[in-house]
Amino acid sequence: MEPSIKHIAILMDGNRRWAKQKGMEPFKGHEYAANHTIEPLIEKCVDLGIPYVTFWAFSTENWKRDETEVNELLRIFRFAFGGLATRFIKRGAKLKILGDISRFPKDIVEKSIETMNKSSQNHAITVSFALNYGGRDEILRAVKKIIQEKLTSDNVNEEIFSAHLDTSGMPDPDMIIRTGGEQRTSGYLPWQSAYSELFFTPTLFPDFTPNKLEEIIRDFSHRDRRFGGDSTPKTK
Repeated sequence: MEPSIKHIAILMDGNRRWAKQKGMEPFKGHEYAANHTIEPLIEKCVDLGIPYVTFWAFSTENWKRDETEVNELLRIFRFAFGGLATRFIKRGAKLKILGDISRFPKDIVEKSIETMNKSSQNHAITVSFALNYGGRDEILRAVKKIIQEKLTSDNVNEEIFSAHLDTSGMPDPDMIIRTGGEQRTSGYLPWQSAYSELFFTPTLFPDFTPNKLEEIIRDFSHRDRRFGGDSTPKTK
């Protein structure tokens, strides 16, 4: 495994198409992913020594979806902050939420905060879920925080701005993976992904296994990350 990987961010796309292919209701793809796909990926990241993994679970635009699907997604989130999150915590995972969760029902907001607090001292891996997240929305919220703090322009630099984002204290993602075949990031971590390596796979997220993740990591190890400078020497 390429030792420089600190953070993998995954855009979980293709859940609805997966369900449709199997003649199921759209939410069944999300349900399958929550029950069968996410946990093995987290375990693989722990095994590989990757300290941060972030999943985009619900965007600011997803509220436009059919009401039945949104309600089923909220049910799945309740499950995720129950049994699933409890298992993460017992294994030493720290849970973090990106996005403006204030729009969610009160019980989900309270449970998410409770879960983050319970896991705050864990160090095995930081697992982040982007909920009601949009890249532009995150940047606007950061700007508003800076204005509220009455910071002058002379006191605002990249480090200060980054500290006001949802990912404050986290390294920028080395890799952004989008499953499902689409080749765009759709506003996922736009500030943080300036030098992220992008990977697009046709595999629908419910079928995205730890083995497929390892294939992408092997591809990553052959990429030349210059960060605007010269080529980096390859390790043997």
